[in-house]
Amino acid sequence: MVICASVTAAASLSACSSAAGTSATSSAQSSTLQQVIKRGTLNVASCLTFPPFGSTSKDNKPQGFDVDVATAMATALGVKVKIVDTTSANRIPNLQTKKVDAVVCNFTTTAERAKQVSFSDPYIVAGEVMLVKKSSGISTLKDLSGKTVAVTKGSTNGDAVKAGNPKAKIQEYDTSSAAVLAVKQGQADAMVEDSNFLNYQAKLDPSLKVTKDSVVPLEYNGIGVPLGDATWLQWVDTWLREFNTSGQADTLYKKWFGVSRTFPLNPSY
Repeated sequence: MVICASVTAAASLSACSSAAGTSATSSAQSSTLQQVIKRGTLNVASCLTFPPFGSTSKDNKPQGFDVDVATAMATALGVKVKIVDTTSANRIPNLQTKKVDAVVCNFTTTAERAKQVSFSDPYIVAGEVMLVKKSSGISTLKDLSGKTVAVTKGSTNGDAVKAGNPKAKIQEYDTSSAAVLAVKQGQADAMVEDSNFLNYQAKLDPSLKVTKDSVVPLEYNGIGVPLGDATWLQWVDTWLREFNTSGQADTLYKKWFGVSRTFPLNPSY
């Protein structure tokens, strides 16, 4: 009886091991990673109204820091890249509906968003600051009482402003470019957005300035991928580590922003 039980247990263990191995293989084969390689194209959502992260060239082709990051990903995979223009509000839906394989669009990692999508390790870091007219007299959150603050739909900036100054009025815009225009035209008194983006905008228009007062602590932006696809996320993180340590990421940052990175990629506690 003991021998029989041992044989049965061994057989059961073997069956379990076989089933586990089959399950792992099946999971890897159904991963976005394998689908992208088989398809020969990496579909990436980027915000093309958010220069220098994303925009369109004179010949109507996608360009920008995020576009170059997506292109580098595709090159490492040995496939072509297809850039799908998106807005901040549509980043998560684009992943959930499988319209894209990844989102590279100034995507701040938050616990709330992580309930719906997975995030890679950071590839860029920013503070959230304010863009205002030099003549506005605005320099801190306290100065926003009764003022209209432009933010983009789908971002976390509106909540951050209200938390810092409940008396501020929040006005949402579909794109960051529209929010910048609102400040220029006097429809909004300030805009809160990524410091990398706003510093670039201020360089383009001498009537604008970026405040030193950060609305929130540093924000770490990652590459968004479908929730639950561990194989694809592992590849993205592994590639991203090589991309960052090789110096390629720093080269692209200097190309588009004209300066070296301000903040380290890894959080310090």
